[in-house]
Amino acid sequence: MAQQGYLMDSVKFSCSICLDLLKTPVTIPCGHNYCMYCIGNFWDDEDKKGIHSCPQCRQQFTPRPVLVKNTMLAELVEDVRKTVPQPAPDDDCFVGPEDVACDICTVRKMKAVKSCLVCLVSYCENHLQPHYDVPGLKKHMLVNPSKKLQENICSRHDEVMKIFCRTDQQCICYLCTMDEHKGHDTVPAAAERAEKQKKLQESRQQIHQRIQDQEKDVKLLQQEVEAINVSADKAVEDSEKIFTDLIRLLQERSSDVKQQIRSQQETEVSRVKDVQEKLEQEITELKRKDAELEQLSHTEDHNQFLLNYPSLPALSESTHSSSIDKHPPYFEDVTAALSELKTKVLDILRDPLKISSPTASKVDVLPQSSEPRTREDFLKYSRKLTLSRNTAHKFLELSEGNRKVTMTNENQNYEDHEGRFTKRWQVLSKQRLTGRCYWEVEWAGKSVEVAVAYDDIERTGDTDESSFGLNENSWALSCQPYMYTYYGDDDDVDIPVTNPYSSTVGVYLDHRAGILSFYSVYGSQMTLLHEVDTTFTQPLHAGIWLSRSRGNSAEFIQLK
Repeated sequence: MAQQGYLMDSVKFSCSICLDLLKTPVTIPCGHNYCMYCIGNFWDDEDKKGIHSCPQCRQQFTPRPVLVKNTMLAELVEDVRKTVPQPAPDDDCFVGPEDVACDICTVRKMKAVKSCLVCLVSYCENHLQPHYDVPGLKKHMLVNPSKKLQENICSRHDEVMKIFCRTDQQCICYLCTMDEHKGHDTVPAAAERAEKQKKLQESRQQIHQRIQDQEKDVKLLQQEVEAINVSADKAVEDSEKIFTDLIRLLQERSSDVKQQIRSQQETEVSRVKDVQEKLEQEITELKRKDAELEQLSHTEDHNQFLLNYPSLPALSESTHSSSIDKHPPYFEDVTAALSELKTKVLDILRDPLKISSPTASKVDVLPQSSEPRTREDFLKYSRKLTLSRNTAHKFLELSEGNRKVTMTNENQNYEDHEGRFTKRWQVLSKQRLTGRCYWEVEWAGKSVEVAVAYDDIERTGDTDESSFGLNENSWALSCQPYMYTYYGDDDDVDIPVTNPYSSTVGVYLDHRAGILSFYSVYGSQMTLLHEVDTTFTQPLHAGIWLSRSRGNSAEFIQLK
């Protein structure tokens, strides 16, 4: 029974954090008791949150309560400790390879639980007790165990470095202020820490605010993604319904046309067979008359021949020959009408649906108008293009906001990049091109190529695979004084010089329709140089190639 009482007492006087008998017991404002070290360590962790609470009842305290040893409770715990056998230290209490050792232990080093920044000594749980009991030691600053305590000692004067030199931005001891740091701007290290801690907190607040703002943006973007998905799903559903209705209407119209053709076929066949029957009757009658005439022609008696000849009826004209047409266009008008309808439908279907860019406010699913004809029409599709520095050959210099490229024959010392052309004097635009786009290039020099290319065009070789217009991944217009040549689709085409001559080339791309056109631009006048009709399978980039002649240049013109 006595042993059971001891066990009950040990439970009553145990710390709910470490589950061991109270060591330096303290009573916090809510009435619960803890080891001074346990509750202090618990509140050290809560300092980051700015609150201090009881681990049991969760009551919060502001400011952090000052911990004072409960002397009466300590004596009671000591009595219980004497009556209850204490277990031997667990192996986990002894120092390991990665732990900080207690500097006081002599026989077998115990694991340090705190380091003192004043004593510059690390203590195990047992040797730390005086810092909780002795008034002079209670003011010392305890931190989590550290192996770098000696770094707080001045290597020159062997004194604790408690001063911060703002001039040299380093910690020093008080003797350093009289020596090499004499006259410098110095403050107590604690004061500097407090000031920097304040700035650190301000920086953290700014970071937290930015995190909150960006989390809101992420939520808005997620909502936008959901809205896009819902809208796209509805558009797909509506388009399927519309096309289903169109197919049904076409099938119904097809059935009507077939029925009309068959009805007309039956009428025409009946008419023709009627004429055919009458003609066959005429043929029978004519054959009969021919037989009579043949018989008369063989009559040897002249008198008999002359007697019967006047009784022969005259041969009348056929009454049905006028209703016969050797090339009747019975259903050519139907075929022509259907062909015209097919052409109109194909024109509509080939013209891609105009869907707005991600930054537009709405989606326009009406068919686009026909291809642009005037420069004003082309300018509706103008794109602001810039050149990608990561793709430019090392001899090409970019300027004017990365809109202009010039041949220098001098290494521009660009950073290494996997997208850079290493052999060909070429550069690609930063923007990817899809849909309908229009841009203009002002060129100067001996030879310049204005091109478009897929992103996966070869970058490192000096072969056709890396040359604009000489592979299946690019198309190019070579511009020389008073001469143009188109390269692409395994073909090259010489183009006559335009009048008036211009050094401005306009490029129009309809990605969906597979149309690429090059124009000579002179003021508002546009002259088609060459048009490509193909199928683009990937987004394109605008490209520029310069011959290796110093001063050759090309610039994307800023269009209004």
